[in-house]
Amino acid sequence: MDKLYFKFDYYLKICYTIVMEDKFIDVHAHLDGFDDVEKVINDAKACGVERIITAGYNLVSSKQCVELSKTFQEVYAVVGVHPENLEEAGENYLEELKALATSSKVVGIGEIGLDYHYAGNKERQKKFFIEQIELANYLKLPIVVHSRDAMGDTLELLKTHAPKFGGLMHCYSGSVESAKELQKLNFSFSFGGVCTFKNAKNVCSVIENLPLELIMLETDCPYLCPVPHRGERNEPKYILLIAKRIAELKNCKLSEVAKATTSNAEKFFKLKN
Repeated sequence: MDKLYFKFDYYLKICYTIVMEDKFIDVHAHLDGFDDVEKVINDAKACGVERIITAGYNLVSSKQCVELSKTFQEVYAVVGVHPENLEEAGENYLEELKALATSSKVVGIGEIGLDYHYAGNKERQKKFFIEQIELANYLKLPIVVHSRDAMGDTLELLKTHAPKFGGLMHCYSGSVESAKELQKLNFSFSFGGVCTFKNAKNVCSVIENLPLELIMLETDCPYLCPVPHRGERNEPKYILLIAKRIAELKNCKLSEVAKATTSNAEKFFKLKN
């Protein structure tokens, strides 16, 4: 184990020493974005990240995510079409997603949702969002939701087209008030590196106000690397830094965050222990 430490920076090494017995799940990663994915997975395992859920954003990446889940025992997949990638989806995209979801390692439909920051055509986004929620309900799977600059429409749509088998707000950046509305719809929330940023007061306030039973951990790697590595390539091994920050915000032990978030993810995605 001592030799392994040399692979990581000093700060991460301290975190790992503290929580050697704790296990984590990264519920939202983009492993298809790595050329050295096997090393990334092994480094994560060395830091206590036992399982990783890799998320698709279009049909190509969704297929890659399913293949990764079949190749690596530690990896599971969610498949879907992100609002920024709707133009890439053909007429039969729902049938293709349905076929991908027949894999036993597919545990959800995502990431799906609304993005008014980058993507246009709001009505088209809503149409795709509704269609994929209905697909998830048909397949009896939870959904993983992306919402950026669109929380009002996201909430309204979820109220009228409710996911029947669970919903997770990935990389949640909405208000405390919106989080309360989402709780009424039985949603859970996952947080990543943003909660370690100095300008993330809103996200930190949401975490402080949420019960730990509704929180999961994510990296959204290779994006949004946590402090002190902000600006670098993010990896699942940095879940430790996110968990540490959440423990500070919740005024609890790191082991409590590990236990609760792992249990939450196992129940939500119906993962085997």
